[in-house]
Amino acid sequence: MFIAMNRFQVRLGSEAAFENLWATRESYLGAMPGFIEFHLLKGPKAEDHTLYSSHTTWVDRAAFEGWTKSEAFRKAHARADNKTGESLYLGHPKFEGFEIIQSERKSDAAA
Repeated sequence: MFIAMNRFQVRLGSEAAFENLWATRESYLGAMPGFIEFHLLKGPKAEDHTLYSSHTTWVDRAAFEGWTKSEAFRKAHARADNKTGESLYLGHPKFEGFEIIQSERKSDAAA
């Protein structure tokens, strides 16, 4: 499997707008071959930003790369920035991709 993550440094005070942007978007992920799941993660606050990460899991790297080259990807990212004024972000998102080499899950764990 393959995990694709983007880390976002969201300006302090812009957290609600950022979360709303994600909550109201059409992702198109569910229709993509090889897509498994998506999570939006909220991390710690720093002096000037709150850290967020988007996290998708795919059956393999090829499925993720297929997503990045698709029309669905272009449509999903068309609203990637705040169009109402100042940017919500400090800098650009940082992409990190990982091949899963080992995984463990409690058999009776809640989803």
